[in-house]
Amino acid sequence: MLSKAEKAERRANAPLPGSATPAELRAFYGSFVYGVGAVLAFFGFSSKTHRASKKRSRLVMDIATYIVLLFGSFLMVYPFWWMIAGSFAWTGSGSGTGELFKKLVWWPKKGYSTWGYIENVGRVNPFYNYVLCFNSKFVGGIMPDGTVGGFWNYWRAVINNLIYSIVPVVVGVITSASAAFSFAKIQWVGRNVVFFFLLAAIMVPGPSIMITQYVMYDAMGWRENGLVLIIPGLFGSIMTAFFIRQFLFGLPTSIIEAAKIDGAGYFRIFCGFILPLAMPAIMAQGLLSFMGCWNNYMGSFIMIPQYSSWINLPHAMYLMTADNESTIDGPAIAASVLCVLPIMILFAAFQKLIIGSLMLTGSKE
Repeated sequence: MLSKAEKAERRANAPLPGSATPAELRAFYGSFVYGVGAVLAFFGFSSKTHRASKKRSRLVMDIATYIVLLFGSFLMVYPFWWMIAGSFAWTGSGSGTGELFKKLVWWPKKGYSTWGYIENVGRVNPFYNYVLCFNSKFVGGIMPDGTVGGFWNYWRAVINNLIYSIVPVVVGVITSASAAFSFAKIQWVGRNVVFFFLLAAIMVPGPSIMITQYVMYDAMGWRENGLVLIIPGLFGSIMTAFFIRQFLFGLPTSIIEAAKIDGAGYFRIFCGFILPLAMPAIMAQGLLSFMGCWNNYMGSFIMIPQYSSWINLPHAMYLMTADNESTIDGPAIAASVLCVLPIMILFAAFQKLIIGSLMLTGSKE
């Protein structure tokens, strides 16, 4: 054991990293430690032997960040690219999942590609899967009385999807916005109690009441005609009302008070002032609601009978790949691409409107 005086003397005689030469540092720390420090300094990390520059550290961190972001982007973008490549690949009728679903596809390969001549098939149009998706008819299933269900096609599923997505979203978002206006800007007894009671309903898991909803809607006859996916959505959403309510709190109350002085009622205030000013929140929630309704596979699969002609597009794509004589994988993948396109077009079309409508919220008290 060294005494305190001996330790102090050794520290005093030890070379300092800031003033010592590389040879002295190598001799003091050892070749291995010195080499590890040099490697760390190259990658932007300082150590006892080397001090990395801040520019090098920022460069290394930027490179690492971009690598992680590129990898995450690949994980998100590649499934969509695989879907596009698969929509141009020939899988044949009744071929099951086939080779296409068992490996990564960067581009339709020769032998599975519709871009050319295929053995036993002949020359196939590049958009063969899309044409087959548009023109083919599929059996809906077996009805309760044992007869074969009605035939449906892609266009009928698209029309059903539009009905289930546009009508509940437009009416439901306006209903939610009116409820949010009541909770945010109108003073009435028990307002906060009712609002927190509605928020508590969000904590109830959806699957726990799914059986009750199924029995209730079936007794009301809504499962046979698609009303089960329309009427409940007309009454709005608690989460939509919550987000719009939070946005309305930021709007000046002076506008409502001035409108009241001019003799306007709450309905006139809501339609003439609140809706234009709250357009950013309404548009954002409307887009999210539209996505949920457009992709509502479980709602159609559980609530609407399989033999019904009122199934939506995701449910129809499932029946395209069902284990029956009409199994065709290529058109199902093409239908998946076409199912995603409306969502992308919707965001591209309304992006400037959402950003531009933020200017309407500027007001001074």
